[in-house]
Amino acid sequence: MSESRLVRAWYAGAAWLWLLLPLEWLFRAVTSVRRWLYRNQWLKSYRAPVPVVVVGNVTVGGTGKTPFVIALVNALLAQGVKPGVVSRGYGAQGLKAPREVTPGSDPIMVGDEPLLIARKTGVPVVVSPKRPDAVRCLLGNSSVDLIISDDGLQHYALGRDREIVLIDAVRALGNGHCLPAGPLRDPPSRLATVDHTLFRGGTNADTGFSYQLDLLTQLTTGEQRTPSPAALGDAVHAVAGIGQPEQFFAQLRATGFEVIAYSYPDHHKFQASDFASMDDRPIIMTEKDAVKCAAFADARMWSLSISTRVPDVVVDDILELSAESHTKV
Repeated sequence: MSESRLVRAWYAGAAWLWLLLPLEWLFRAVTSVRRWLYRNQWLKSYRAPVPVVVVGNVTVGGTGKTPFVIALVNALLAQGVKPGVVSRGYGAQGLKAPREVTPGSDPIMVGDEPLLIARKTGVPVVVSPKRPDAVRCLLGNSSVDLIISDDGLQHYALGRDREIVLIDAVRALGNGHCLPAGPLRDPPSRLATVDHTLFRGGTNADTGFSYQLDLLTQLTTGEQRTPSPAALGDAVHAVAGIGQPEQFFAQLRATGFEVIAYSYPDHHKFQASDFASMDDRPIIMTEKDAVKCAAFADARMWSLSISTRVPDVVVDDILELSAESHTKV
């Protein structure tokens, strides 16, 4: 059974998934015990000397954490707060100890998402398989007011002061079951314990956020154009190695493009051969994918930048948290 078939079954509520319920019960038991051990200090959790905000999810697959983290960091910078970011650095080659991420880092060595965050925000970013080590490294080399963890909701070895959970408004919680019978990493009751539950594609001003298409950027020249068929041509190749590629393709179609879609697994390590069979029509990809294509980019390739706005209630809460921390010091 392919993963894509399983994912479709989770969100379609396929009846045969009841066969996986015993494994789900085991998963829930292990998850519950592990969280209890951290909550009662049987397992140690590192508390940083500055506030820690975790941006994560309770479902498997993409919910837009990285663009949201970028927007949150930039909103805090605009208010005079200096954040730093830590990440697992998924896909980074040979990552066993903390690595600092700069705009010039190699995505193979630090991961595509941390590199994109560093480039779009300019704040200190550190990746490590162990997030407490990433935080210690960041604090040892940079002066920041707080730490934002890109993902890590279930990584309780890092203590946190705020938890923000992102959920896709359309897919929601799928069939409501935990792995492997459903898409949930935590039971639905976990949402009652977090500070903010936000919905990608939601319309509520306090709990919803959505993406806006910004600019197309040519990978070799840096030329920028408005994302429209008038600027690039009607028919394009669209390449996506992200959690939910169909949403990317749908955005392009809604803009008026005729899309020839190419879907790859999340965090796919692109090579020139992936594009060799495509004709001379423009190739549009996400910024996350584009950072991995710079070494072999050609004139066909464009990245599409997107942006979002963090609800004011969330920004205000984090600003208050930072202010309280400074008062205590």
